[in-house]
Amino acid sequence: MTEFDEDALAEAYNRGLELEKSGDLDGAEAAYREALSIDPSDTGGVSIRLAAMGRAPSPETMPEAYVATLFDQHADVFDDILVDQLGYCVPLLLREKVRELGLGPFERLLDLGCGTGLTGVAFDDCTGHKTGVDLSERIVELAFDREVYDDLYVGEAVSFLEEFEEEDGSLPSWDFIAATDVFPYLGAIERMMAGAANRLVPGGYFAFSTETLPEEVLGGRPYMVGRKQRFAQGEGYLRKGLDEAGFELVHLEPIVVRLEDGEPVPGHLVIARKA
Repeated sequence: MTEFDEDALAEAYNRGLELEKSGDLDGAEAAYREALSIDPSDTGGVSIRLAAMGRAPSPETMPEAYVATLFDQHADVFDDILVDQLGYCVPLLLREKVRELGLGPFERLLDLGCGTGLTGVAFDDCTGHKTGVDLSERIVELAFDREVYDDLYVGEAVSFLEEFEEEDGSLPSWDFIAATDVFPYLGAIERMMAGAANRLVPGGYFAFSTETLPEEVLGGRPYMVGRKQRFAQGEGYLRKGLDEAGFELVHLEPIVVRLEDGEPVPGHLVIARKA
């Protein structure tokens, strides 16, 4: 990891936060760009803040260093924040929809962005071997303690799909891949779609959740960083991405993903089948 002046970074970043809060977006932009010059790996996620302010294009994905740091810092209170404070229940919504559609049981589940194991727990009754992957090492430790997964790995979801090999060099495949609350950190979806298709057995399922924004806010863009520094994807973009990756859409419905400042955050729950 590249060394940088942590005190200088903290000063520039906190100055940017204060200026942004006060409404001085020009000053905030200058401070954030200073922080980015100090730490090009973008541990603080200032590129996402600049995009949310409309002062930079939306990047294709969130910086890995930022996501790993964010979740490492909040790991010990992760479930309390996500479930109790934000009302997050997408894994249970997905499990219920799979039940309604009569899908499964599944021999092998891959849980991308597994967190502490909420999706693994939700699907424990209809899956055999379960593999979990998350970018946060501390989060993976908590998932290990939950004893839900047969295998756990620290890694970025798309890179895992593209690069992971077994010890003997073989490329494992799954019949169900879940990515709940991953797309808000992803932005561009093409590599994720292609990677999931390559790792699924024929007839396997890819299920995921997204967040979205009204079309007048998206303004024709396939995806963008919203005001809360999370990516939103348009429904048309999702449909096109699935089609181009060779998926057959099984189910797509609007859902409330979670709460933000007491207000519902809209999104989609999607299930697709590899042709």
